[in-house]
Amino acid sequence: MKAAELRDKTPDQLRDQLVALKKEAFNLRFQAATNQLENTARQRQVRRDVARVNTILNQKAAEAAAN
Repeated sequence: MKAAELRDKTPDQLRDQLVALKKEAFNLRFQAATNQLENTARQRQVRRDVARVNTILNQKAAEAAAN
């Protein structure tokens, strides 16, 4: 997921995306614990996507506060 794609979304859409990513991260951790995880790189991708969404949300909040 690209940061440019995220910047085009509304804060509500970003929060929904964040919830979905956190659910996916939980499921991946559960699969890893039970040795059912096939793509271990996906954990890293999801963790970084969560951070990226949080960053964009914080930037949008800062812009709103500045205006």
